[in-house]
Amino acid sequence: MGNISLAIYDEHRLVREGISSMLTHIKDMDIILQSDSKNRLLDQLRSAKIHVLIINVHILSIQLLNLMMQIGISHPKIMILVISVHSDEETVLKVIRAGAKGFLSRETDRNELIEAIYTLRNGHDYFSKSITSLLLNKYVNKLKNDDGAADISNLSAREIEILRLWGSSLTNKEIADKLFLSVRTVETHKNHIMQKLNLKTSVDMVKFAIRNNIIDI
Repeated sequence: MGNISLAIYDEHRLVREGISSMLTHIKDMDIILQSDSKNRLLDQLRSAKIHVLIINVHILSIQLLNLMMQIGISHPKIMILVISVHSDEETVLKVIRAGAKGFLSRETDRNELIEAIYTLRNGHDYFSKSITSLLLNKYVNKLKNDDGAADISNLSAREIEILRLWGSSLTNKEIADKLFLSVRTVETHKNHIMQKLNLKTSVDMVKFAIRNNIIDI
């Protein structure tokens, strides 16, 4: 697949450099551009091939939401990953509606940031565990009354085990350590799970696990 091309947007240079420093030495990630201006970012994206755009949000403004929607229309292949100090339901839903495919809360560490980037590059949405829980709480009562079209028999024993551990809030690295696998192997299994069950997001995967009694809440 090749290296992952990254862009970072934040109005504060110190924040941009901080995010950049966490990712600089990841061998298959390249930071192509950094920007502190909405207009400059749009200009830069016209000439740069970007896979994941990281947007750090201090205040969620109409202008920022419009920027995300504009990027989604002009560059539909760019996966937008939002990092925000605010992770209330209203903020999360506004960001998702604006086109973000990933959302990380202020509790996010370097490992989860890296995991989110890999997940987005593989074509799947990524939400930090606190955000996943927030979204699940909104739908969980409806879930328990749904039949669900996907069949658990499509999954192997290893895939069910990985789904159970991931649904219990373990990270890819923690699952890999527990099962004596590589992180990449765990990520591959998760991709296969989503493909077999025709699921689109990490939230959908947790919903499936709850509905089929693979995990408890």
